[in-house]
Amino acid sequence: MNFADDPAEAGFRAGLRAWLRDHLDEHREGTGYESAESVERTLRWHRALAEAGYVGLSLPAAYGGHGLPDVYEGILNEELATAGAPASPPIGHIAHAVADFASEELKARVLPGLLGCAEVWCQGFSEPGAGSDLAGLTTTATADGDRFVVNGQKIWTSGAMWSDRCLLLARTEPGLARHRGLSMLVVDMRSAGVDCREIVLASGSREFAEVFFDDVSVPAANLVGERGQGWRIAMHMLAYERGPADMGWVGRLGRVLAEAREDVRTGRVAADAGLRLRLAEAAVDVEVLRWHVARSLAGRGGGSDGAAGSVDKLLTTRVEQNLYRVVSDLAGPSFVLGAPGPFADYLWSRAQSIYGGTQQIQRQIVAQRVLGLPRA
Repeated sequence: MNFADDPAEAGFRAGLRAWLRDHLDEHREGTGYESAESVERTLRWHRALAEAGYVGLSLPAAYGGHGLPDVYEGILNEELATAGAPASPPIGHIAHAVADFASEELKARVLPGLLGCAEVWCQGFSEPGAGSDLAGLTTTATADGDRFVVNGQKIWTSGAMWSDRCLLLARTEPGLARHRGLSMLVVDMRSAGVDCREIVLASGSREFAEVFFDDVSVPAANLVGERGQGWRIAMHMLAYERGPADMGWVGRLGRVLAEAREDVRTGRVAADAGLRLRLAEAAVDVEVLRWHVARSLAGRGGGSDGAAGSVDKLLTTRVEQNLYRVVSDLAGPSFVLGAPGPFADYLWSRAQSIYGGTQQIQRQIVAQRVLGLPRA
């Protein structure tokens, strides 16, 4: 299989690189989720990408996307990471859920604002008692005429503090089996009864929040898909969220690896034979991940498979955590006592085993859907 860019992809990549050369410097510094100012700079970067035509690449053109194959999303995230640019807005999984399942009326109403980054969205899945066991969630959306009334709590909700809308997974059919009783709703985060409380991480990030819903009124027209279809939509979303191409991990880890190799080559850090061998093994890991992503993108053809996403997630987790272990050992005490950025990245790498579905959940999916093994 040939993983090289075809002429159209090569042209897109060249155009993106040229745009980054002209516009990245004004957005490179100060982005992140550590303060209100860094959040605003991050959102400004997202709007700049949207205005330049680099958001919603694989989404329908009728709603503000560009109708391109999935491989273009991979090229975008790879080039952003390689250039050291802030990441693209993490909305692909949400946008695909709305585009693939929502009514035409709802798509026309919400997708242009989402894909134009005029509105910020978050995803309401995890709960204090339903993380890995997502089907055990207890947030309810009770039908009441032309609306649903939502009650419950979500946690680890990325970006909730500054979001305009939330794609919420809630239980609408309490009499059905756990997986069959869930539905997906678009919730206005400014609605009465929505209460967001910030969660500050060990890395200093203020990206997460817990969100409480107290008799929140949601129009029935904001239902995505059909009642009881929420689990299917959620799995569709997670398949996109788990992929390393969609998150730009190859470029990011490649940059970390290149910096570590340069530190060793120039003697800025001392590395004995054992550390050099581990760094070489990490380089092989990153290269394997790069080719795996290229193969995945070449075979996706406009869709995303849940089992393939789990394989992606397992491999990415292993590669990232092994690389950061080597980098931390190379740096020694300065890794913790020096500039906070590298240590914060290491802490984030430890969470890779949990968010988006734990390692155990991913292995279970692979065992059942790829290897055909029975349920335990």
